[in-house]
Amino acid sequence: QLQLVESGGGLVQSGGSLRLSCLASGFTLDSYSIGWFRQAPGKEREGVSCMSRVDGSTYYSDSVKGRFTISTDNAKNTVYLQMNGLKPEDTAEYYCALTQATYYCSGFVPYDFDYWGPGTQVTVSS
Repeated sequence: QLQLVESGGGLVQSGGSLRLSCLASGFTLDSYSIGWFRQAPGKEREGVSCMSRVDGSTYYSDSVKGRFTISTDNAKNTVYLQMNGLKPEDTAEYYCALTQATYYCSGFVPYDFDYWGPGTQVTVSS
């Protein structure tokens, strides 16, 4: 059964850190490009980070660049999003998603991703 499940969300103070995990069951993780997205109440879902399997390159939105890091552990079939220097504006539901390995991440958008987890809530207090 193909399934993505995020974990690691929670409540953290401004300036704190969290590491989100996404367990990809039933997938061969290195056969997919990977994205992290977030959606705050009343806002559209937006891309946070993406890793392309074409060349291993990683992309970050301007709002998180320098603070967030995407990584994978293929042996554990898990994707991570390390989030440092969290700000109240980072508060959102965070989702991991997979798409075809030939996907180039520049300009990555939710519409291009085929498989999604249910999300994990991140709340940053000021």
